Amino acid sequence: MATLHLNKAGAEGGAEAEVTLAAWREGARPEAGRFALVIPNTEDVRALGEAVAAFDAVILEFPDFRDGRAYSQARLLRERLGFAGEIRARGAVLPDQALFMARSGFTALEIGERDAAPFEDALSAFSVFYQPAADAVLPAHGLRARLREAA
Repeated sequence: MATLHLNKAGAEGGAEAEVTLAAWREGARPEAGRFALVIPNTEDVRALGEAVAAFDAVILEFPDFRDGRAYSQARLLRERLGFAGEIRARGAVLPDQALFMARSGFTALEIGERDAAPFEDALSAFSVFYQPAADAVLPAHGLRARLREAA
């Protein structure tokens, strides 16, 4: 399955073994190499606490394009749990949603055998944003303040 990495650093990490949340709860623990924790979108990621820090990546599932719970999970992982690893979207991932996924903290999208160009186009559709988000892009009011300070 092809994965579109939203930053070049994530593309260098290489493949990792996957551990489902259910298996992890039953005692499966990473020993060596890169590991990704697969979390269904029905889980409250806050309950996982610092345990996610043991993983190189987290895979969040989109069972249906209309189900946006994984957006909230990604943002919680980034902003409240401080997860700095890769957050990958899996499942019903559409080009129209790529920018929203990046803004909420995703760093990779599993796109299967689809063409990456529509996803890349969607990611570059806007260069300035009004709202702060998990991607740490400076919002418009911050950009204006920076310009005033530089003048």
